[in-house]
Amino acid sequence: MAQPEPQSIFTMPVLAEVGQHDFERSARVLRARAGIVIGSHKLEMAARTLGLRAKGLGLTTVKEYLDHLEHNPHSPEWEAFINAFTINHTAFFREQHHFEILAEFARARKKPFSVWCAAASTGEEPYTIAMTLRESCLQPDIGVSIYATDIDTRAIERASEGVYSLERVQPVPEEYLKKYFQRGTGKQTGMVRVKNVLRDMIEFDTLNLLAPSWPTDRKFDAIFCRNTMIYFDKPTQTRLLERFAPTLKPGGLLFAGHSENFTYLTKAFRLQGQTVYTPT
Repeated sequence: MAQPEPQSIFTMPVLAEVGQHDFERSARVLRARAGIVIGSHKLEMAARTLGLRAKGLGLTTVKEYLDHLEHNPHSPEWEAFINAFTINHTAFFREQHHFEILAEFARARKKPFSVWCAAASTGEEPYTIAMTLRESCLQPDIGVSIYATDIDTRAIERASEGVYSLERVQPVPEEYLKKYFQRGTGKQTGMVRVKNVLRDMIEFDTLNLLAPSWPTDRKFDAIFCRNTMIYFDKPTQTRLLERFAPTLKPGGLLFAGHSENFTYLTKAFRLQGQTVYTPT
């Protein structure tokens, strides 16, 4: 899921002290809107974040800022509020064994073949999925698609741009770098851009997994929702798993993060392999 940028949050002065009451209230608001749980160890981060956002609206206290959010459920400030607390730790080919499983799985499935990357962050994961499918599917330009979503609007914008530093693409095999990325020149030296052959496979969209309805009625062969559910409490995890299950085609796969275990949360899925699940 979509680490806030340090210069935009952590290095800014705090507008006002955030007491325990304001912190607990902001945690409730965030949890209700996005399902994200923040512990008391995040008090300092929350103080700086909330102070910055309040100042941006011309408000003088965090209480006024939270009042604004709760009294204006459709305010564009909700987007900035949620973005500030999302964590975008991701990498190309993170947890490599999942992509080996996906490649083998895709070769055995009929087309159309579709994957939902439900916590796409800044795009490294969906582009890794795209490279995996291009290398494993016959005629990958026909009947192969990826739906990539995240709650963080800034992250999705960066993902759709597909521009990364050479440092970020270090995990990508050299042959894939040559095949699927363009190296920048001039002012863009040290950067790479994902080629259209990958970008055209992916539909990027902003999506809150806790929304009452999801903007898709399609079914998927595989869903990647990795290292995201750990930010939700157990009841929320269970509800999401039970919503994911009917969106998978028969025999489809759900890929979870290495620290996530859903075995005892719901009977909607059974463990298929290392942090890979299939609907029951």
